[in-house]
Amino acid sequence: MRLRNIKGSKEFISASPFVIQTPEDYKGKWSSLFQNQNPLHIEIGMGKGQFIHQLAEKNPQINYIGIEMYSSVLYRALEKREETDLDNLYFLRFDAKYLEEIFDNGEVGRIYLNFSDPWPKERHSKRRLTSPLFLSRYDKILALEGFIQFKTDNRDLFDFSVETVEQSAHWHIDEITYDLHHSEFIEGNIMTEYESRFVAEGKPICRFVISR
Repeated sequence: MRLRNIKGSKEFISASPFVIQTPEDYKGKWSSLFQNQNPLHIEIGMGKGQFIHQLAEKNPQINYIGIEMYSSVLYRALEKREETDLDNLYFLRFDAKYLEEIFDNGEVGRIYLNFSDPWPKERHSKRRLTSPLFLSRYDKILALEGFIQFKTDNRDLFDFSVETVEQSAHWHIDEITYDLHHSEFIEGNIMTEYESRFVAEGKPICRFVISR
């Protein structure tokens, strides 16, 4: 869900030291930004940033980049970021269809997709972050041993995503559940803002982990 426009959000984002304004300059050398050789993990469509903030806090030995298209949403994530003292988390205001322009082959260790826009109309299926088109993009930037974790409350989107993976020649499902919070995979789970709300409402959360 897209937030209402927040006045001044674009200016705030442009001035923030936590938002990379020219990400193409770091392609193949993101380690220079973080000043270490730690693994790089990304979340695409991070929303207000609860998930990736907790990941960064729990895993200081990993570098994180949160990617979000919408200024009003990223603004909220930046409000959280300014209250922390993390040196392993940066953000991008960026359209994920251009991932290959900012990440080199095999540069990303993990990709997180949480409660992505389902784009329910069939004519928009290519925009889904688990479409064959996007999986081909991830294939280029993801390390050979890397994996993708996907969570959603939308069963239609999840079924589409499972079918897409099963029909792919490159990907396979390592873990899958249609009710995460009543499954063996719940240990260590970090919830997003949406997930917290949906669980409180009693909605089952679908999740898979895929690799090549």
